[in-house]
Amino acid sequence: MVPVLLVLLLALILFGAGFALKALWWVAVIVLIVWALGFVIRPGTSSGDRGRWYRW
Repeated sequence: MVPVLLVLLLALILFGAGFALKALWWVAVIVLIVWALGFVIRPGTSSGDRGRWYRW
């Protein structure tokens, strides 16, 4: 009975980790797209220069 429970627990942990990693990949892809768009869509400054879209 204990080995069966350990196998089920291991399967549950691996399924949860796999789901979390897949969700993190989607978040990383979205952040990468927003980051790349920031280089394309940059607001102009009052002097006509294209400024940085980030503040640091």
